[in-house]
Amino acid sequence: MKKLLVRIASTLFPAAITSYAYKQLTNPQIRKLRESELGILDKADTEKLRFKDFDIQLYTWRGGDKKILLIHGWEGQAGNFSDLITPLLHAGYTVYSFDAPSHGFSSKGETSLFEFTELVGLLIRKYEVSTLISHSFGGVATTYALFENQDLQIDKYVLLTTPDKFSERIDDVADMVGITEKVKSRLIRRLEKETGMDLKILNVSKFVQSIKVKSALIIHDTKDKVIPIARSKNVYQNWPEAEFKEIEGTGHFRILRTASVIKDVIAYLN
Repeated sequence: MKKLLVRIASTLFPAAITSYAYKQLTNPQIRKLRESELGILDKADTEKLRFKDFDIQLYTWRGGDKKILLIHGWEGQAGNFSDLITPLLHAGYTVYSFDAPSHGFSSKGETSLFEFTELVGLLIRKYEVSTLISHSFGGVATTYALFENQDLQIDKYVLLTTPDKFSERIDDVADMVGITEKVKSRLIRRLEKETGMDLKILNVSKFVQSIKVKSALIIHDTKDKVIPIARSKNVYQNWPEAEFKEIEGTGHFRILRTASVIKDVIAYLN
């Protein structure tokens, strides 16, 4: 019923519904953390980083000499990696992560892919890491950051699911909200005007063709209902340095806490 009302309103009040859809894209919803996720955050050394108009929450879990940065997805946060962090510490890594602008325990406000991306590039430099793990939309932010900063060189990079085209994200939001094609076109024009970019070229499968990554591993569930596996397969097919592992039974979020996936990630990194 709500989608039907939005579709009717899209015809009657296109400017207002465009603004509504824009807010869906730029104001992430905060998801409650599980006790185990909060518990792992309590074990980290924390600090705040002033970035743009945000106070960014940073986390460090002290381990060995090897260093790794974890990049969460849209509407995610560092705590989502709770089941991975202890095995990474046992494997000799010091682990770094963060809550992106308007995510987790960072301060709140309207944000975007581009602020997320800029922050990822900044943190790769800050921590001098050459090993990365991202989840979901974190793959877009990370590959775009590497595309924009061609001097950054990464040895190993694990993507636990990844989208491909930013236009597909807009399609997903349009379908979720129920807006018409006309309003979607208005939304795209607004985003392109504000960013000065052609959104059609914001594709992970394009970025990976020129970024400096020696080796990558993409893991994706065949039944992922948030990001269809075809999207990450297209990234893989355009990325000679990447391996692809198809799995079943984890979905989009449980992939982060599935023992067999964690085992594969640690084996690959070692």
